[in-house]
Amino acid sequence: MEAAQGVVAGVVLAGGLSARMGHEKALLRVYGPDQPHLLARTHALLAGLVRPCWVSCRPGRGYPGFPCLYDAKTGLGPAAGVAAALEQAIRQGCAAVLALSCDLPFMNAATLTALLRARAKAPPGVLLTLYAAADSGREEPLAAVYEAGSLPFLTDALGRGERRLGGMIPAGLRRVLLYGPEEALPFFNMNRPQDLARAISLAKSLAAGKK
Repeated sequence: MEAAQGVVAGVVLAGGLSARMGHEKALLRVYGPDQPHLLARTHALLAGLVRPCWVSCRPGRGYPGFPCLYDAKTGLGPAAGVAAALEQAIRQGCAAVLALSCDLPFMNAATLTALLRARAKAPPGVLLTLYAAADSGREEPLAAVYEAGSLPFLTDALGRGERRLGGMIPAGLRRVLLYGPEEALPFFNMNRPQDLARAISLAKSLAAGKK
């Protein structure tokens, strides 16, 4: 996507071990056995908004049919995937990366478009544009736009062995969009089997409500 500050690329974060889930999260199907799995759904959603668009994978675990980028090191969490995507984006002349976790089954184009618009209007010097819950202040670094200038902060933090992506960019260099409880569904993420069960139930309820 071409914006005021340059082209935004995209990356689907799918390099986790899914240890708490017990199954490969990227390949789960929330909307029914005949519907796309989460990786396909998320990549299609992101690629519909930004190009180029990659999939962040852990070494030794790629996904055939998808343009994979591999973490330089394992065990460093999604920050390593964002860093790899930023490196690739910079090589291709892009100015930023929209990073999106594969385990957000209710994320939608409207929410991401609003994020991109906020990024385009951000003051100079902002390196990270992301959402946060208005009631708790909890930030959403796995659905966020990282500028090329954020790469040194990520690289430095990863070099120290840090894993918490949300704390790698200083607060003064972020633009935060607040969302209320009625706007929280896109940020529902799945880590455990009970999360998957709830997501399937919610997907069925949403489908029934559209009929």
